[in-house]
Amino acid sequence: MPRGGDLWIRYPDGTLRNLTKEAGFGAEGFQGDSAIAVREPCVHWSGKKALFSMIVGSPTPATTSKAFYWQMYEISGLEAGKPAVVRKIPNQPANYNNVSPFYGTDERVLFTSDRPRSGQPHLYPNLDEYESTPAVSGIWGLDPSSGELELLNHTPSGAFSPFIDSFGRIVFTRWDHLQRDQQRDAGDKGAYNLSDESSAAVPTGADTEVFPEPRLTVTTTPYGAVNGNRNNLFTPWQMNEDGMEEETLNHIGRHELAPGGFLQRTFVNDPSLSDNAPLSATANRKTVTMDGGVFHLKEDPLRPGTYLGILAREFGSLTTNQIVSLAGAPNLAADKMTISDVTIGNLDSAGSLGGRFRNPLPLTTGALVATHTSATSADPSRMTDFRLRLLSKDSASGLYGAGPTSTLLTPGIAKSVSWFNPNNVSANPSYSGLLWEMEAIEVVARPRPARRQSVLETPEKNVFLQQSVDEADFRAWLRSQNLALIVTRNVTRRDAADIQQPFNLQVPGGAKTTSATRQGAIYSLSNFQIFQADQVRAYTKFHAGRRSLPQPLHDPNAINPPNPAGPVGSVAIAADGSAAALVPARRAVTWQTTDAEGIPIVRERVWVTFQPGEIRVCASCHGLNSRDQAGGSTPTNEPEALRQLLQYWKVNSQVGR
Repeated sequence: MPRGGDLWIRYPDGTLRNLTKEAGFGAEGFQGDSAIAVREPCVHWSGKKALFSMIVGSPTPATTSKAFYWQMYEISGLEAGKPAVVRKIPNQPANYNNVSPFYGTDERVLFTSDRPRSGQPHLYPNLDEYESTPAVSGIWGLDPSSGELELLNHTPSGAFSPFIDSFGRIVFTRWDHLQRDQQRDAGDKGAYNLSDESSAAVPTGADTEVFPEPRLTVTTTPYGAVNGNRNNLFTPWQMNEDGMEEETLNHIGRHELAPGGFLQRTFVNDPSLSDNAPLSATANRKTVTMDGGVFHLKEDPLRPGTYLGILAREFGSLTTNQIVSLAGAPNLAADKMTISDVTIGNLDSAGSLGGRFRNPLPLTTGALVATHTSATSADPSRMTDFRLRLLSKDSASGLYGAGPTSTLLTPGIAKSVSWFNPNNVSANPSYSGLLWEMEAIEVVARPRPARRQSVLETPEKNVFLQQSVDEADFRAWLRSQNLALIVTRNVTRRDAADIQQPFNLQVPGGAKTTSATRQGAIYSLSNFQIFQADQVRAYTKFHAGRRSLPQPLHDPNAINPPNPAGPVGSVAIAADGSAAALVPARRAVTWQTTDAEGIPIVRERVWVTFQPGEIRVCASCHGLNSRDQAGGSTPTNEPEALRQLLQYWKVNSQVGR
C-alpha cells in the first residue's frame, strides 16, 4: 500500500500528537527508505502502551527488488508530556506480514500472520479459497522473550480484527469459504494438484477435489440431484486464549444470521428439506447476506457481551456500511442472539443513508466514535473523506448518525507525499490533502479477564474412568503426537433449524431420530469421514503459493480404529450414533457423515482447528440451540465410539501398552 500514514493520538482537549514522527519514523514528501504505513493499534491492559503493525521503507529506484513486510511494534509514552518511544517486537516471524496485534492476558503478543501454517517457506503465500489470493494463515501467539510461537487456529481463508473480550474469549471475524476451487472451474488458471505439502512434491497429473459438493448442481448420486455449494460468509468466531474450543460465536450459524433467508437444500428432490431458514427458529430479524458479514467487531465496554460492527458486503465497500450491534454474551444461545441497527441504512441498492461507517468504537463514557465517509454507495472511488466522528444520537429513533450535531474529532490531518512508479519513473504518483483517519482505539485501562479453560463433560469423563485411561496422561500423549480428539455423542441428532441438510437420520440397527413435523426419506449413516486442509493446489498461470484443499484424513499419528468398509479417512459410527476420532492439531479439519457406501449425507460447512491435547465434544452433529428435530434436548449418552477408540488406543499406542 502507499506509504505516508502515521500513528496519532488525540487528547480530550483536542490536542493531537504524531507519535510515530516523534519516535523517528515516517517521512514527508517522497516516500523512500524511511517511509511508513501503520495499522490496527491495540492498547495494553494498563492503558500505558500500545501494539501496532507498521511497514518501514518503500520501493525506490535502488530497492525495486526488495521485499517489505508488516511487522509488529510497541509504543510507550502515550501520556501528555512523555516522549514517544517505539520498539520492534523481538522474535516475531521475519519476512512475513504480521498484523492485527493484541495483548494476551499473560503478556504474550497475539496477532495474525501470513506465515505458512507449518513454517515451510515453499508454501508461501497461503492462498484463500475464493480468488486464490494471499491471505493470513491464522491467529498466532508469541512470547517475545523466549520466541515461543504457536498457531492458535488455522484459517485457510483468513481471520480479521481479533481481540480478547471481557469474558476471556478471542473474538474475531473469519472468512468461512469452504467450497471447491472456482479458479479450477474457470479452467484458465492452470490449476493442478501436488502429491503433498513438501518441497519435493510433484504434480499428480490431476486437479480432482473430493469435498464439499461441487459448486454447480450434480445429478449422479443415489439420492438424486445435489445442489451446488458456494459458501462466502464473514462470520463472528470465538476461541479460548490457548486456541481451544474454536467455534462461531456462541455456535451461531447461517440459520440465525439469515432468518427466513435462502440457504438452499442439499438434495434437490427431497421435499422434507427446505431452501429457506425457518423464521420461527431464531430471535434475530436482521439478515446478514450470504456474500458478506459483520466486520471490525468491538465490544461495548458498558454492555459486556454486546459487540458493535459493520454489516458489509464482500466486494466494493472497503468494509463500510451501517453500524450494527450483535448480542453475544456467552450465556446466550445462538437462537436468542440478535443483530440490531445502530445507524440507519442497510445493504440495499439505495446505499447507506447518511454516509457509510467503518471501525465503530464504543467508548467507556457511553459515546460512540466511528470512521465516516459521506459517500452513500458502495463505490470506493467516492470514499475520499474518511474522518473520525463522535456520532450523535437521534432522540426519536435512538439511532446514531453523522449529522450536523456529530463532531469531527480533528481539524483534518494534511500531508503531501509521492511514491516511486517503476513503470514510469518520470511520473511518480502523488497526493496532497487530508489523510484518512481509521482504526481508532480508546486509550484507557481495562481489567484483564480470567483465562477460559476447556473442561471435559461428565459422559466422556465416565468413559475414560470405565476404560481405566487417565485423562491427563491421554492429553499428554495427544500433545506429544500433535493430535486432538473429537467426539460426537449422536450424529443423528440435529438442530431443529437446520432443515437444509437431511435430518431424518438413523444408524442401521441403532440410533434413530426423525422430525415429528417434516416427514420424508430416512437416511442411514454408517461412517464419519474427516478431511484435513492440505496446501496441495497450485497454478501455472496464477499467483505463487498454494491453496488448501480438503483431503481425506491421512496424518500418520492419528491411529484411529480401522474402518475398512468405510471411505478413506473415516471412522465407523457406533450403534448409539456416536463417533470419535484422533485428528491433527493446528491444522484446519472438517468432516461429513456418509452411508454404508461412502455417499455423503450431512456435510460440515466450515473448517475448525484443534490444539494439541484438546478433547473436543459436540453433543450432536449440528449443535443444538434449544431442541433437535424431534423436539429433544442435548444428548447425554456415554459415547460408545469413544469407548471403542480408547480400547484400540490402549492396545496400539506405546502409552496405552
